[in-house]
Amino acid sequence: MALDIKICGLKTDEAMAAALAGGASHVGFIFFAKSPRYVEPAAAGRLREAAIGKARAVAVTVDADDAFLDEIVAKMRPDMLQLHGTETPERVAEVKARYGLPVMKVFSVSEVADLERLKPFIGVADRFMFDAKPPKGSQLPGGNGVAFDWRILAGLDAGLDYMLSGGLNAANIGDALISANPPAIDISSGVESGPGVKDPALIEQFFRAVRAVRDDRAA
Repeated sequence: MALDIKICGLKTDEAMAAALAGGASHVGFIFFAKSPRYVEPAAAGRLREAAIGKARAVAVTVDADDAFLDEIVAKMRPDMLQLHGTETPERVAEVKARYGLPVMKVFSVSEVADLERLKPFIGVADRFMFDAKPPKGSQLPGGNGVAFDWRILAGLDAGLDYMLSGGLNAANIGDALISANPPAIDISSGVESGPGVKDPALIEQFFRAVRAVRDDRAA
C-alpha cells in the first residue's frame, strides 16, 4: 500500500518545491497565529498552486470560527481541512457540510486510553491524525518536535485511516514505520533548521530515509 506523506507548515516556494520533488502526497499550511509556521490565506493560496495535480493541499486550523474558515477556503482553496483543536464530532460534521471538503481530525496522545476519544468521530471525520501531546507550557497544539510511543497504535482497527505525526525526522522514521506501520505520516519541525524555517536539504534527507526503509521492507 502506498504511504501518504504530508509535509506541513510550508511557507516558501523553495520548501514547497522540495516537498513536491520528494513525492509528498499532501502539503500543509498552518492558520494558527501563535505558530511560527503561520501563513496568510492568500499567501497559502499562491503557494498551493504548485501542488495542483501533484499533492493535496491541507488547511490546518485550531478551533477556527466560520468567518476565518470562509476566508481560508476562499483564498487558499484547500483540498482538505485539518482540525487541530477541541472540535466536537458535531463541529466536524458542520465543517464538512459547510464546505463540502474532507476533514482530518487530530488527536494528541500519550497512552492507549487517549485513543478512546476518537470513537465518536469514527464515521464523521474522513481521516485521523495522531500527534504527541504538547510539552507543558507550549502554546502550540502540534509542531513541537516531540514523539509518543508509536506502539500504542498497534491496537487500532485495521483499515482505520490515519496519519502518524509528532517528532518524526530522518533518524527515527524507520522505527516509526516499523513500530506503527501507519498508512500515512506527517512531518513539520523535523525538516526545519529553526522554528518555522523549512530546510529543503532536510526535506530531501527525510524522503531518502523513508525510501530506504521501504526498500528494505520490500527486499
